[in-house]
Amino acid sequence: MAPSSPRKMPNPVFHEPIFNESNVLPDPTGFAVPHKSDSKTYDAVEKLLKTQVVGFPASRLDPDGLYPLAEAYGERGADVEEEIRKAGRIVFHVIGDSGAVSGGKVYEHEVAVADQLTADCRGNDAANRPSFLYHLGDVVYNFGEAKYYYDQFYEPFRNYPAPIIAIPGNHDSFVIPGTPEQERPLDVFMRNFCVETPEVSVDAGSLHRTATTAPGVYFALDMPFARVIGLFSNALEDPGVISSEGGRWEAVPDLQLAFLEAQLTKVRDEKYNGAVLLAVHHPPFSYSQLGEAPATHGSSIAMLAQIDEICARVGLYPHAVLSGHAHNYQRYTRVIDMGEGEHQVPFIVCGDGGHHVNQLVWSHKGSRDEPGFGTDVSYLDADPKVNAKGLRLEKYNDRDYGYLRVDVTPDHLAIGYHTVGALGLAQSRTDKVTISLSTRRIIGNG
Repeated sequence: MAPSSPRKMPNPVFHEPIFNESNVLPDPTGFAVPHKSDSKTYDAVEKLLKTQVVGFPASRLDPDGLYPLAEAYGERGADVEEEIRKAGRIVFHVIGDSGAVSGGKVYEHEVAVADQLTADCRGNDAANRPSFLYHLGDVVYNFGEAKYYYDQFYEPFRNYPAPIIAIPGNHDSFVIPGTPEQERPLDVFMRNFCVETPEVSVDAGSLHRTATTAPGVYFALDMPFARVIGLFSNALEDPGVISSEGGRWEAVPDLQLAFLEAQLTKVRDEKYNGAVLLAVHHPPFSYSQLGEAPATHGSSIAMLAQIDEICARVGLYPHAVLSGHAHNYQRYTRVIDMGEGEHQVPFIVCGDGGHHVNQLVWSHKGSRDEPGFGTDVSYLDADPKVNAKGLRLEKYNDRDYGYLRVDVTPDHLAIGYHTVGALGLAQSRTDKVTISLSTRRIIGNG
């Protein structure tokens, strides 16, 4: 139930992280802070949405440093990681684009996603319970305002019993002209997801979840059997931007290029044998028909070219790439040759975490029929900087809200897509891809 005015709670004893409330709270029935229409604001900043990028501070860690999952758990972290190792697998959730901006059915969709994620954490099989939630960005709409964090993040996830770790999206970072410096969206995001010591954020209101201790807006999350390299793709509607691109985006530092190269070099030199995933809010690939504008957000080709160049230089590509931003589910297979035979790399878009669901093709815009599963879309891979051999759109869902469930063992990486609402939890998975960690080829599809 939404309180009339969220109040600030005291910080936790001994600075240990807190995730969920001690008692299961019922679903909220509405917003504590009404969200007025932003249509006039969008009209005023339309040009800026295509041109205004933001700077950001360096991570607290060195470029090759790792943020261990154990740290997100605090004092219990070592025990949590030991349980994962004994189980021989790690499971975690991934969502993107979760914040709802209006009440009624729209808010109910976000709450339903959060509730299903929470229910999945309470299964009887301890080894099959997700250990955390990784958010691909766009936590709070439309412009990352602090006053909406309670309604759009803290209350929907009030019962989620594990860490929520996030990279920012464009809606978590775009600055409306006139915003006070201390309330700039990226600063607000960082005080909720990038603090040095777990504490209850002023934005959490009357709830007890503490802010997450990630070292910055880009970081490598390390855990048993897997590593997730997270990048911040900045504040534009499109495309994603991870560097200055040689001076085109002067406000953006080149920190992430050195970071990504250092992380991949570390994987190579240490002969790391776990799963390596790359997470970035803007998708490298998002569907559009040949020669036509996308119905939803498009691909970020220049960003992908920079990622490719670093991977080619190091001689190693991640096992999978995860993104949000486009408000639907899309799964691609990109075939690349890194000099040791062909690798099959899933590129997955999962941006239907509660904010909205957009169709892949809008017929009123004159587009043709929706593509079939398995359609060759190699034309989207317009400027590859690796030896790319083809790109297929394997599956998509542009009707339902959903999330990813990632399952990693010493041998394989499995990524399942689960829908929310239409089916029960046990029947919710509608797609899955499984990759061999050693051969980097898909061993299970669909």
